[in-house]
Amino acid sequence: MKVGLYFGSFNPIHIGHLAIANYMVEFSDIDQLWFVISPQNPFKKKSSLLADYHRLELVNLAIGDSNMLKSSNIEFKLSQPSYTIDTLVFLKEKYPVKNFVLIMGSDGISTFHKWKNYTEILKHHQIYVYPRPNCDNSKAAEYGMKIIDAPQIEISSSFIRNSIKNGKDVRYFMPTKVSEYITEMHFFSS
Repeated sequence: MKVGLYFGSFNPIHIGHLAIANYMVEFSDIDQLWFVISPQNPFKKKSSLLADYHRLELVNLAIGDSNMLKSSNIEFKLSQPSYTIDTLVFLKEKYPVKNFVLIMGSDGISTFHKWKNYTEILKHHQIYVYPRPNCDNSKAAEYGMKIIDAPQIEISSSFIRNSIKNGKDVRYFMPTKVSEYITEMHFFSS
């Protein structure tokens, strides 16, 4: 089974994340996609993140009972900050028969050489890249990454957080249950 690993903070998950995930399982050779919720990306500040369990709950609310989309809290159990190579090694040991593919946006290509042991990632895993607006994809070919012609949706979690903070109604940018949970918990409003 080929499993796509979609790493992210998902702070919060939104329709852009879900559209990419849906596209990957329906229009590529990926059989299943796991949203890997990262407790701390080494390139981001943790202070702006919702608690890990809230972000996991938001992902679970977003994907419901899908057979092809799963959530993964695997990085909650690993040392922080989260390094992709460490997670990949752990997953390969735990699930030796699964073929893990890394999914990333083209905006990550320019810093990919800064990732811990990035050459090992390239050596042992395929990387599927979805295009992001105004990003140069030319480096992907040099790395041997596969560009997936997924739809480009110009929406970000930071846009959602800032909009909520400014009193804007952005409920349609997220699945209904995600929006309701955020409203109920008063997330991002202060």
